[in-house]
Amino acid sequence: MSKNHLQTADVIVFFIYFLIVSTYGYYIYRKKKKSDNPQDFFLAEGSLTWWAIGASLIASNISAEHFIGMSGSGFAMGLAISSYEWMSAATLILVAWFIIPLYLKNHIYTMPQFLARRYNDQVSTIMAVFWLLVYVFVNLTSIIYLGALAVSAISGLSFNFCVFALSLFAIVVTLGGMKVIGYTDVIQVLVLIAGGLITTYLALSLLAREYGFGSDIMKSFGVLRSQASDHLHMIFDKSSPHYMELPGTSVIIGGMLVNNLAYWGCNQYIVQRALGANLKTARTGILFAAFLKLLVPVIAVLPGIIMYVLHNKGLFQHEMLGSTGVVKPDQAYPTLMNLLPAGLKGVAFAALTAAIVASLAGKANSISTIFSLDIYQKYFNKSASEKKLVVTGRWAVILCMFIAALVTPALQSLDQVYQFIQEYVGFFSPGVLAIFMLGLFWKRTTTAAAMTAAILTIPISATLKFLPYWTNGYFPDYPFLDRMTITFILVVVLMVIISLAKPVQYKSSIILPQRHDFKVTPAFLIMAVIIMGILTALYTVYW
Repeated sequence: MSKNHLQTADVIVFFIYFLIVSTYGYYIYRKKKKSDNPQDFFLAEGSLTWWAIGASLIASNISAEHFIGMSGSGFAMGLAISSYEWMSAATLILVAWFIIPLYLKNHIYTMPQFLARRYNDQVSTIMAVFWLLVYVFVNLTSIIYLGALAVSAISGLSFNFCVFALSLFAIVVTLGGMKVIGYTDVIQVLVLIAGGLITTYLALSLLAREYGFGSDIMKSFGVLRSQASDHLHMIFDKSSPHYMELPGTSVIIGGMLVNNLAYWGCNQYIVQRALGANLKTARTGILFAAFLKLLVPVIAVLPGIIMYVLHNKGLFQHEMLGSTGVVKPDQAYPTLMNLLPAGLKGVAFAALTAAIVASLAGKANSISTIFSLDIYQKYFNKSASEKKLVVTGRWAVILCMFIAALVTPALQSLDQVYQFIQEYVGFFSPGVLAIFMLGLFWKRTTTAAAMTAAILTIPISATLKFLPYWTNGYFPDYPFLDRMTITFILVVVLMVIISLAKPVQYKSSIILPQRHDFKVTPAFLIMAVIIMGILTALYTVYW
């Protein structure tokens, strides 16, 4: 792959971004500093507005896995990969309506804390350990890898140096606590959307010029319809080579829903943004995030589809090759960014860095929260002072980032890292969702049932994945989203059977939902209807 370097104008733009984020982060830290207490450091309790919550949700969610990984999947399979984003918007409505009220009502700070109060410490600890392992060895490593891959390709810096620099930048942001992350994420979102739209505009302009339409980018959409019609469908049938990755309507009502509900509703890394707010603020912030989610395919998937068309036309043949000499879809976005003119390339580079650092910081903060409150305080130092918990959290940030940076190079052999993330997080998600949903909405769910689910979820998922290979194809090889659906159903059935077989009196301190918990304002309903209307239109047009 050709090495492109940032020019002076790009470096200036990037350092302006760096200084703005750093200065604003320090200002927020000083202005809103209350004391070194866990609620302030981990949750920014009462400090985040609805727009800060919504921006933080998106900034923490969108990372190199979207700009690089999702664009690569757009190159390989097309618009269908957008289901991860567009169905997330629908899921966020459900989370804001039915799940967040119950967390806030019970003053939940961490997801393991909820499990400890609803079930017991054993269930909480098992799940906490699972979360920590997934966050460090799947999420952090994939974000650092894709980020370093892109930054290296664009800047000419070595891959290893980029791994180190991104990890260090994220550590600095994270050490300020959730309030710094939440408010700097507002800047990060503005930068990443602006930079993403600039890159998409360049791609559309390039496509128009290559097909003889000059600067008329609107003609580019007609080119896409004629040259990439197979890449403009949201639903694959069984004849598609990509059916195993996105199996038909499972992207709407099956495994995708399981995946999204577990991610947006039962995930410390995400839910943490809203746990320090009141209900109205939290709900509004989550709906704001849902609206922003609708934009993500425009800045992440569309450039990959455009690069697919340009590559088929004979352009960028060398740039799209990986180290093995074959086309590597994840090279699509870095190749496109290298075409940006000086200055604008700096904006896009800053946007990419913003997405990477915000996501790393958010995950690192969640790791430090779970480790400090649910592992360290519970098992190593029950009498730890508030200051000691915050210090422990900061050291956890440094340690987890160091471990992830060491493991990152092992991902270099992967083709589409975005799909790797989704599949292997999916080993864990069905059990998480089952434990939380039954725990929240079915009073008779027992601790024994939750413990069974916590222990068996990964073995069931692994069995469904590898049984076709162990039986030489005798057992069907299900798409991983369908495996998630099957695993979820099996776990729920097991939990129901165990709960009914040996019922116990409900003694949990968790207050279960009542009808008034789900009342929403007319404004909420209007926003929810608008979001669902847009999604219906998109799936109707691109089915």
